Amino acid sequence: MKRVAQVIHIVPEKVDEYRELHRDIPGPVLDRLRRSHITNYSIHLLGDRLFAYFEYHGDDLAADLAAMAEDPATQEWWKLTAPCQRPVDEAAPGEWWADMEQVFLME
Repeated sequence: MKRVAQVIHIVPEKVDEYRELHRDIPGPVLDRLRRSHITNYSIHLLGDRLFAYFEYHGDDLAADLAAMAEDPATQEWWKLTAPCQRPVDEAAPGEWWADMEQVFLME
C-alpha cells in the first residue's frame, strides 16, 4: 500500500461551490476511484489550500491515474472542480495537485 498526500490552492471565491460539489460526488466517479485501487480518500480545507490523502493498493499508480484521466465521468467531474483550484507554487511543471513528502508515520 502506498500513501499519497497532495496539496492545491482553492480559489477563495469558489470555496462554497467546491464544498457543494463534494456533497454529492457522482457514483461513476467514485466507482472509477475504487477501480483504480484508491481507498481512504479524503480532502481537507485550510485557508486557501486543499489537502488530499488517499491509499493506493494497486501495482501501477501511474497507469491507474491515466485510466482515471481517460474516464468520461471523471473528465466531466474535473470540468466542474478544476475552476475551483489552482496549483501551488511548489507544484512541478504540469502538475495540478502537488505531491507531498511524507516525513513521519506512526502505525
